Amino acid sequence: MQKFDKLSGIAAPMPLVNIDTDMIIPKVFLKTIKRSGLGVNLFDEMRYDRQGNELPDFVLNQPAYREASILVAGDNFGCGSSREHAPWAIADFGIRCVISTSFADIFYNNCFKNGILPIVLPEDQRDVLMKDAEKGANARIEVDLEAQTVTSSDGETFTFDLDPFKKHCLMNGLDDIGLTMEKSAAIDAFEGQVSAQRPWV
Repeated sequence: MQKFDKLSGIAAPMPLVNIDTDMIIPKVFLKTIKRSGLGVNLFDEMRYDRQGNELPDFVLNQPAYREASILVAGDNFGCGSSREHAPWAIADFGIRCVISTSFADIFYNNCFKNGILPIVLPEDQRDVLMKDAEKGANARIEVDLEAQTVTSSDGETFTFDLDPFKKHCLMNGLDDIGLTMEKSAAIDAFEGQVSAQRPWV
């Protein structure tokens, strides 16, 4: 998993509330078990018409936001079903950070397992960043995970809270498999001991 330290990027404003996982990645695209290739279908029903043509009014189709790496979103982002394809699609598009006032618990936890930093801020601070994002490609938001700060293009800085273990995992690029592999020496030693004591197993 890609490590997360500091991020300076274009932020796309998406003020809709209750954006659920079916809006993020519709169920028709859940047939794959690959984490790659889903970015093109991120927000599919909002990005494209029935013929597959881009809808120019959708924020990620606008030239200023095609390279967005941060999403500033409305309340209760990622609600709905628990599909992990939602953070897969967000990460594959290139978004590394989502800022909102609240997240659905399962989506929030799945973000950390896929190299995405979900930041919870009070509404007034989120609104400042939303307005900043509306400036387009000339406004870059700075995220510093170690310092736990978000800085607007105007230099206004906000601090966010984060569980220390989740922070450690994200900064070191550790998903569940990575955490297990950190213990590989102890696992090998245990398996060697068990094999010696119970060779018939």
